[in-house]
Amino acid sequence: MKSLLSASTDDKAEEPDVSAETLRIRGGRPLTGRVEVKGAKNLATKAMVAALLGETPSTLRDIPGISDVNVVRSLLEVHGVTVEEGDEPGSLRLDPSGAVTAHFEEIDAHAGASRIPILFCGPLLHLLGEALIPDLGGCRIGDRPINFHMDALRAFGAIVDKSYEGIRITAPDGLTGAEIELPYPSVGATEQVLLTAVKAKGVTELRNAAIEPEIMDLIAVLQKMGAIISYEPNRVILIEGVDELRGYDHRCIFDRNEAASWACAALATDGDIFVGGARQQEMLTFLNVFRKAGGWFDVREDGIQFRRGGSIKPVVVETDVHPGFMTDWQQPLIVALTQAEGTSVVHETVYENRLGFTDALNQMGADIVVHPDGIASSDRRVPRRALEQAAVINGPTPLHGADVEVPDLRGGYSYVIAALAAEGESIVRNVGIIRRGYEKFFTKLDALGADFDVIG
Repeated sequence: MKSLLSASTDDKAEEPDVSAETLRIRGGRPLTGRVEVKGAKNLATKAMVAALLGETPSTLRDIPGISDVNVVRSLLEVHGVTVEEGDEPGSLRLDPSGAVTAHFEEIDAHAGASRIPILFCGPLLHLLGEALIPDLGGCRIGDRPINFHMDALRAFGAIVDKSYEGIRITAPDGLTGAEIELPYPSVGATEQVLLTAVKAKGVTELRNAAIEPEIMDLIAVLQKMGAIISYEPNRVILIEGVDELRGYDHRCIFDRNEAASWACAALATDGDIFVGGARQQEMLTFLNVFRKAGGWFDVREDGIQFRRGGSIKPVVVETDVHPGFMTDWQQPLIVALTQAEGTSVVHETVYENRLGFTDALNQMGADIVVHPDGIASSDRRVPRRALEQAAVINGPTPLHGADVEVPDLRGGYSYVIAALAAEGESIVRNVGIIRRGYEKFFTKLDALGADFDVIG
């Protein structure tokens, strides 16, 4: 991109107006260069909510400049939290001393498509005695039932009332520790329990908890605040409630989803991308699959370099909760697998509607068949779920330009990478949604040599 963007990816780099929704992409060029990843979206937004629990202000560092962070900031401010720029770029100081109850209309207006308001429940119940949740949005990647959250809150003693406006939750007698077993190791429900249990009276035992690195980082945040949390084998977390928590000073864990996305972009476009800030430990499972698929990587002190190691090879992947292969990693990987020499299979076991994005890839020349009920196999390692699907990718199939519309965050990123890998020109619409999880996305693409224009 020649006129609208600087090639710099430092903190001063400017993005086009956030209303920009459409890209014209000229593909066939490898992405080469360096990008930096900041804090994980899936930690930063939750740690911002956790600031509501403190008696003193909190400081969060390495916050990504993404729209989801802006949504949470707006919601905190609607609830009376003072949010100011911190003492270094990419940091915020959050002071909850002026917190107040907000109205359904205010919360709904600021939440937009985000589902983050549900995680305000526990902290607001402790702070104000009530929490309000409007209708929830989020990416349309399948059923994301909130019953796990509501059941957990009821177990703590909360009263849940539904109305045409949304859900009103109260705790007239306070919240008490509970024994909770999740039917599935849901990340969101685990976060809900942690944010609620830390100030509930007594001990909470959470079984079948999610143990993603972002969950462990949230536990670290809460421990800094004065919480007492331990985790045991077999997905068991114990939380001893305390009467008072203080503010924290914390630097976010890096965004492993963004790091994996750029790695797949290098593989798909036959490029060479150094991802500054990426760490090996949190990406072990991804790195194994990346290598099996023909990728090459070099782990360094300040990040990881990714490129092809030869021809792309077919692989069989099963998504799963951590420490398995993340569902957020499969979409950009599938783009690269369209160029593999053979047949790959991706079993999606986390969300039931996360393979719909492949329709546009087929429009661009891919040969992908989605099995809506999944595929049984004797060598499966992840237990089958009733909602799972599978994608069979036959390759290599040359990709060509097309006119496509972004359906969701990760699928949208994959469309852009597919367009960059394809021959000819593509139009990618509704790209604004990608800003929910990718900081300075256009600036980074430009720095990597992508040929594109923002046209609307």
